[in-house]
Parts: sequence; structure tokens; C-alpha cells
Amino acid sequence: MTDLERLREIDLPFARLLGIDFLTASKERVTAEMLVRPELCTVLAMIHGGAVMAFADTLGAAGTVLNLPKGAGTTTIESKTNFLAAAPAGAKVLGEATPVHIGRRTMVWQTRVTLESGRAVALVTQTQMVLEPK
Repeated sequence: MTDLERLREIDLPFARLLGIDFLTASKERVTAEMLVRPELCTVLAMIHGGAVMAFADTLGAAGTVLNLPKGAGTTTIESKTNFLAAAPAGAKVLGEATPVHIGRRTMVWQTRVTLESGRAVALVTQTQMVLEPK
């Protein structure tokens, strides 16, 4: 089974609610896309910052999952977002998450969120804690 197939098999209800579609997945890189639907927007018909953060958090967590030891889990313990440009309703945002640090107890991922044109929407750095198996 490929890493992408593995991710697509995991039941991620919030990712499904957001409409996240994983495109590629490996231990070194996760990519996905998400349509900016009106219900993910502010009153100005631009993507809400929380939707951007949730999109990026999902990608970083997915990358962490692919690097976890058998039986371990993960949770986000810190996230920092730089908002760079707006994404209007109807646009598609793309995300690319790559690891900054893969450790035994924590993993740090950086996710670049862009429009299809390549224009940067946000840069997110998050730390994931590795939860030992019970």
C-alpha cells in the first residue's frame, strides 16, 4: 500500500468537511488541494484564516502520521501562521507540507499554502507531539 493510499484510508471527518483532497504523500512531502467554498469564507468572500490553518494543520499531521512508529499517535502542540494573501471563494488552494525536523518525541512541519497561480497565501510551521502507544 502506498503512503497516499494509507492517508486516504484514514477516516478524517474534519478533513472531509473541509473538502481536502490529498494529491501526493510520502514521509518527506504531503500535498493536497482544497476548494475555497463560501462556507469557508469571511463576509468578504475570502477564505477565513481558520480554514487556512486547519488545511495546513491537516497536512502537517498527515506527514507526521506517515513517520510515526507503529501504534503511536500525534497531536499538534504549536502552530504559527504567516498570512500572505487572500484566497477568494471559488479558488483552489494548494498545500505542500515538508518536514523541518523528524524526531522521536516531536516533528516540525512547514506547509506552504498557495493559489493555483503560485501566489503564496500562507506559510505555516507546526510542531506535532508523538504520542507513545498505550
